[in-house]
Amino acid sequence: MTKVTILQFPGTNCEYDTQYAFERLGAKTEILWHKADKVPQDTDLLVIAGGFSYGDYLRSGAIARFSPVMRAVEAYAKAGGKVLGICNGFQVLTEARLLPGALKRNEQLHFLSKHHHLKVINNDNDFLKKLNVGDVVNIPIAHHDGNYFIDAVGLKELEENNQILLRYTDAKGNIQNPNGSVESIAGICNKQQNVFGLMPHPERAMETILGSDDGVAMLQGFLKA
Repeated sequence: MTKVTILQFPGTNCEYDTQYAFERLGAKTEILWHKADKVPQDTDLLVIAGGFSYGDYLRSGAIARFSPVMRAVEAYAKAGGKVLGICNGFQVLTEARLLPGALKRNEQLHFLSKHHHLKVINNDNDFLKKLNVGDVVNIPIAHHDGNYFIDAVGLKELEENNQILLRYTDAKGNIQNPNGSVESIAGICNKQQNVFGLMPHPERAMETILGSDDGVAMLQGFLKA
């Protein structure tokens, strides 16, 4: 059985949604408080869930990056462990330099909370291997600081290494950028393809009665066969 460990900082508010989603898929889960000094040895996937760690003071994810547990997270990732950052988790991973780029305030300065379509750009990774390149999924977004930025040199590296995983689009797959992100980027991974980050919330798209179950195929990619 796949073991998913979910980080919890002061201000995290999506840890239980994430726990519900992975347990619904048959995984075993554990919520890990931010003062822990190691990642449980049986962890198959470490998730940094969404929310407002430390109230987003200074900058989203900027304080969480210095939590005690982050030293263990960095060691886990550098040893090849799989890490998924969702929304605030994505912001924490860029602040910790485990993923390139940064998340800025949305272009229109408004908090966005709605479903939005995403197009799969690369599926040569655990996260999106259950989907096809070109598939369009409908996943909730809820953020104020989701405007992904990376300079031209960094963008070229992302493209050359197939690190761009998801772009914001409309239902037909045409670019529709809700927050000003460079090249409409919604999700990326590191060069080694073991650290993933995205602003949308697949853990909130698990049941059609709630608007979409497109998150199921995304999270299933991490589960053991």
